[in-house]
Amino acid sequence: MPPVAYRLVVALLWSLVVYDSIECRGLFWDGASFLVNVIDSRDFHDFYPARAHVGWVTQLPVLIALQLGVTDTHALAVLYSAALFALPAGLYHLALARMRHDPVSAAVVLVAIALVYLPTSFFIIGEYSAAYGAVTAAMAILLTGDRRRLRDALVVLVLAVLCLRSYEAMVYLGPLLAAAIMWWSATMPRDATAARLVAWLAALAFAGSALVAGGTIAVYWAHPHFVLVRAAILDFWQNLQFVVPAAGLALVAIVSLVLPSWLRGWIPAGLIVLTSVALVCTLWFRQWIGPDSMVFPPAHYVARTAAGCLLWAMLVFMWIHTVWRRTAPALLRILREAAVGRRLVAALTILVVAAAIPDVAMTRLWGGYLDYLKGVLAGPAKIVHASDLPHGQWPYRLFSQDWTAPALGALLRGGPDQAVLLGPEGVEPVPFDSRCGTLPRLKGYSWRS
Repeated sequence: MPPVAYRLVVALLWSLVVYDSIECRGLFWDGASFLVNVIDSRDFHDFYPARAHVGWVTQLPVLIALQLGVTDTHALAVLYSAALFALPAGLYHLALARMRHDPVSAAVVLVAIALVYLPTSFFIIGEYSAAYGAVTAAMAILLTGDRRRLRDALVVLVLAVLCLRSYEAMVYLGPLLAAAIMWWSATMPRDATAARLVAWLAALAFAGSALVAGGTIAVYWAHPHFVLVRAAILDFWQNLQFVVPAAGLALVAIVSLVLPSWLRGWIPAGLIVLTSVALVCTLWFRQWIGPDSMVFPPAHYVARTAAGCLLWAMLVFMWIHTVWRRTAPALLRILREAAVGRRLVAALTILVVAAAIPDVAMTRLWGGYLDYLKGVLAGPAKIVHASDLPHGQWPYRLFSQDWTAPALGALLRGGPDQAVLLGPEGVEPVPFDSRCGTLPRLKGYSWRS
C-alpha cells in the first residue's frame, strides 16, 4: 500500500474521531440515555451482559472524569463520544497498519472501513462498531504474525476478551476467529510454547463469544423489541451509504470472478471511482429523487447486520488469500500482481474518502439539531413535550427518537432554570433496561458551552 494512501486513510479516521467527538455524536439516539445512566448511577451502564465489555471500555473515561469532579455535561458528552469513536478507529488503524505491505489484504481492510464501519457508525453507541473493528484487527494480526508471536498472541487475547461480551454478531464471527487462531497456532515453531498457550486461550475466548451471543439471542428471541430488530434486518436497503458502495463493489467482484483478467485494466478501478462519485451524490438524492431518498442516520442501525455478514465474507477471503499460495486460482494470482494491487488500493482509498463525506455532512446537521434543542430548552416554556417539537420536519426527522428525548434534554440543559424535555405519552420507554427512557435527575450537572 503506498505510504501516501496509508497516511491519508489514517489521518481521515482520526480526523473523524476528533470532529465527531466535538459535535457530541455519541449522544445520537441511545447514546444520550446511556450517558445519563452512567452519570446518574456513577457506575457502568450494562445494556445487557452480552455487550458489557465494550460498554466498560467506552464508559470508563466518563467514570474517571466523574470521580475527578467534572460536572459539565458538554465535556462529558465530548469525552464519551471520543471513547466511542476512538475504539473502532484505533482497531481499524491497527488492521491497516498490519496489512499495509500486502496490497490485497490492505484493499480488504479499506473495503471494511468504507463499507462496514463508516456506513454504520452514525449509531456509534452500537457495540457492533467495536466488535467489527476488533475481529478485523485480530484477523490482520493472525495473518501477519510471523515474528514476535507472543506479543501478537497477547494482543489477540485482549481483543478476544473484548469480544467475549461485545455483540450478538459474534455468534458467527467468533467461530471464524477461533478457527483462524487454531490455524495460526499450528504454524508456530515447536518452541513457541508460551505463544501457543496464549493463542489457545484467545481461541477459547472467541469460541466463548459465540456461546454468549447465541445464549443472548435465545433469551431475547421473543422480546418485543428484539422481534422488531430482527424484522428490520432486511431493511439495509434504506442505508444509501451502505447500498451504493455495496452495489458498485459487488459488480466489480462478480465480473472479476467470471473474467479475472479484466483486473489488469483500468475499468475496475474506474468503476470504483464512479461508485465513489455516486456515494457523494447521495447527499442530493433528496432534492433529485424525493424526500424519502436521503442519507438517513437511523438507517445505520438497520444496516449493521448486513454489514457484519459482509465483513465475515471479507475476512474469509483475506484468510484464503494468505493461505492459498500454491496452485492458486487465476483471480488470486492476478490480484497479487503489483500493478493490479496499486490500482485497487488507490481506487479504494478514494472510496474511503467518499464514504467520509456524507458522514461529515450528517454530523453538521446533527450539530445544528443540538443547537436547536438547546434553544428550545432556553426558551420561556418550563416543560417541553417531545411530541410538540417539529420532529417530522427536515432535518430534525433524521435525529429524533422519542424514548431518549428526556435523556438528551437533561444533558443539554444549561441550568436548573431551563426547561425539562419530556417524552410523548404512550411511548414504550423500556427496550431492555428499566433505566432507559426515564427522566434523569442529573442534579448539579449542566451543559456549559
